[in-house]
Amino acid sequence: MEYAEIVEKVKAIIVDKLGVEPSEVTESANFTNDLGADSLDTVELLMEFEKVFGVKIPDEETASISTVGDAINKVAEKLA
Repeated sequence: MEYAEIVEKVKAIIVDKLGVEPSEVTESANFTNDLGADSLDTVELLMEFEKVFGVKIPDEETASISTVGDAINKVAEKLA
């Protein structure tokens, strides 16, 4: 899967799940501070990424995912 396609899908999932405007979903946007996600929202997003991309993100790796860019990079890493 192309990196651009991963970026597009991750952003679309975030817009859908958090109900934010696509323009707010930048790679530097923090899930909690910028997009208003709580811890449950973040867990649900990660589960959705796993389902959509067919990857497994171990719990010990999820703590390092706090921005949209982090999520994109983690999914890309798992698909590599």
